[in-house]
Amino acid sequence: MNVRCHPHALQRLIERGASEDEVVATVADGERFPVKFGRTGFRRNFRFDSAWRGKRFATKQVEAIAVEEGDDWLVITVIVRFF
Repeated sequence: MNVRCHPHALQRLIERGASEDEVVATVADGERFPVKFGRTGFRRNFRFDSAWRGKRFATKQVEAIAVEEGDDWLVITVIVRFF
């Protein structure tokens, strides 16, 4: 399985505080769930124990929305939550 990121997803990674490695790990090992338009969502929690935008958080949750292309996944967008 190969995981690629659409340019839109790469921009969102930077803006939302995730890394490309975290997105790949999310697709490979995260919880899978259906989303709109026949796409697939993947969700995974990561230990964070750091600050994001001036506040400290213990956990970072990464959601990757992707479409399947054969045996590969193309990540369309990424959502990140800190808690």
